Amino acid sequence: MSSFGAEVIWTRKETEIFTDRRYCRGHVWRFDGGAEVAASSSPHIVPLPYSLEENVDPEEAFVAALSSCHMLFFLHFASDAGLLIDHYSDAAIGEMKTVDGKTMITKVTLRPKVTYGGDGPDVSLEDELHHRAHEACFLANSVKTEVLTEPVR
Repeated sequence: MSSFGAEVIWTRKETEIFTDRRYCRGHVWRFDGGAEVAASSSPHIVPLPYSLEENVDPEEAFVAALSSCHMLFFLHFASDAGLLIDHYSDAAIGEMKTVDGKTMITKVTLRPKVTYGGDGPDVSLEDELHHRAHEACFLANSVKTEVLTEPVR
């Protein structure tokens, strides 16, 4: 079994009352390798100025984590297939709605665009690699959110 952790740190500013809900939601995510990410609530959820628009919010991080997991498996399987990849990008989108009284991200659509060095695979092989990556992705296997892959060609 493996375990993974992150430290989440928030501190109230002296000028904030807190109980009036007028406090900054900005905080820091700290990871074991030393990386720190400026985080906040989403301005779609908590209005400005209490959210920090320039910071990463949990919803964006959720979408990015699913995209990153898929990409890492795709690169692995493409390497095994002898393909040379020069560039991979994904403009992933998560959709949030309320279902049975609970607000959730119900669908994440990955839109990977892959640039190959030399001859790239045919469409059916690329689709197979994306399917294998989706099936192997630990995070996609961990959520009930629908995760779709729509390669951009």
